[in-house]
Amino acid sequence: MSTARDPDLCIITCAVTGVLANRKQCPYIPYTPVEIAEECKRAYDAGAAVVHIHARNDDGSPTFDPQVFARIKEEVTKRCPVLLNFSTGTILDDVSQQCTYIAESRPHIAALNMGTMNYAKYSENRKQFVFDMVFPNTYSKIIKLLEAMNAAGVKPELECFDTGHTHGIWPLLDMGVLKKPLQFSFIVNVLGGIPPLVESLQLQTKIMPPGSEWEVIGISKCGWRMIAAALALGGNVRAGLEDNFYLPNGEMARSNGELIEVAARMVRDVGRKVATVEQARQILGLDDLRPQPATGSAQASAPS
Repeated sequence: MSTARDPDLCIITCAVTGVLANRKQCPYIPYTPVEIAEECKRAYDAGAAVVHIHARNDDGSPTFDPQVFARIKEEVTKRCPVLLNFSTGTILDDVSQQCTYIAESRPHIAALNMGTMNYAKYSENRKQFVFDMVFPNTYSKIIKLLEAMNAAGVKPELECFDTGHTHGIWPLLDMGVLKKPLQFSFIVNVLGGIPPLVESLQLQTKIMPPGSEWEVIGISKCGWRMIAAALALGGNVRAGLEDNFYLPNGEMARSNGELIEVAARMVRDVGRKVATVEQARQILGLDDLRPQPATGSAQASAPS
């Protein structure tokens, strides 16, 4: 059973590679399982207890191949005991590959997008959109992924880009497919979602059920200010090359480790403590999770 929460402890997550950024934008983005694992080790050494992982092909293109996720897990586990958080995000309705790698690899945590939204990036210099799409996350899609996570004993990390995503969890709790205690990530500064304001985080934390864990994900250069805000409000934090390439002084980071070093220093500078892997396990209640039989639309059961 999880222990009482020390409010001074802060879990640092590192988002090591993402899905959209490439080496033309940042030459230090890892692509291969070995490169991703090396970056996870650098992040762990700097203070990260959790690593958030998207899989890529060797050429950097995104993949949901369960074998690639399995290789990433193998390579990371060789190097350090950091907690694994696998992305499940896709614009497609078909999440069969995601359900497969959740069941087969059993990461400690899996990210779960909690609502549909406009997902876009706008260039003020060019006066046009760099990309413009809808990111669909229907309840039926969310439930399929939740059932796969429940069957495998994997903790869902509820990624909320807007207040409606946070409020909208209540039917899932009522159905019993989502169970407390909950872990939220509040993403700010994505066009179509909430702005990077302290008030955004305050509202999100008022909407979420009491006793939930939460972290901030600040996209681009506002990330450091939002990390500072989350630290003051008692939340956990995330940094990494998926979210922001740059150190506070404006220099491009040469590794995820450099970004996590800054985040860890910020944690300590406000009088809080960087959570170890074991402390993060306890805070998130990971040891309380037990694999459950798959029901409804979940097709893959957890391996023995």
